[in-house]
Amino acid sequence: MAKDDGERRMLFDTRGRRRNVIRVVYAVLALLMGASLFVAVGPFNLAELLGESETPAEEVLDEQVQRIERKLAGEPQNEQLLLTLTRTQIAAGNAQVEPAEPGEVAEIPTEARRDFDAALESWNRYLNQVDDPNPAAAQLVAGTFFRLAESGASTYAEVEENVAEAARAQRIAAEASPSIGSLSTLAIYEFFNGNFAAADRAIDEAQDLAPTKAEAKAIEQQLAEFRKNAKEFVKQAKQVAKQEGQASKERLRNPFPGLGG
Repeated sequence: MAKDDGERRMLFDTRGRRRNVIRVVYAVLALLMGASLFVAVGPFNLAELLGESETPAEEVLDEQVQRIERKLAGEPQNEQLLLTLTRTQIAAGNAQVEPAEPGEVAEIPTEARRDFDAALESWNRYLNQVDDPNPAAAQLVAGTFFRLAESGASTYAEVEENVAEAARAQRIAAEASPSIGSLSTLAIYEFFNGNFAAADRAIDEAQDLAPTKAEAKAIEQQLAEFRKNAKEFVKQAKQVAKQEGQASKERLRNPFPGLGG
């Protein structure tokens, strides 16, 4: 575990009711992980930003972020700069994430999470400036925040928020560039966002794009498992929220649990 993950110790505090919260949170994240293995992060070539350099990637990207931010100070409404900043901040966060073994979730350090949070802020600024957002960038943002959700957080509320951001960005990507892939991914994100009606609409649209009835049926069959897992996710979410509330009350009653037994 990364040394700076002490900030997330609340999740891994195994005293009292927190033990039950941990068990349920891990079950929730397992459901998300199963979905994330199905979908792909949007196209983004890190090499285009780095070029040829022996400097560690995170340092190069941090410097580029700072340069873009200085330019933005003089052009705060520059759409292209905001889009480039979003991509670069996501790349900076990714550069700090160690690759995970197949079938495992990559651990995201606190500094990488800060880069991703900054990217979301830049993305929202970009959205406020444009009428037709870049669909590839939207898909990149969506994949990033779904991966953040499956990696866990200090509270379930953060997991839930990241799933919602992923669904929102993927919706932009699917509306701008509808395809079986983009709409199927949207359906998955909407399932886990608890928006089953929107997920069903996305599935219908994806099936309409299928060249044959057999392929349309296959889309529905493949996504049926995600619907099932998402229903369990939403159910467990309520349990997590309740238990986290109970654990918070317990901490308020005993603010120094290490003392007095």
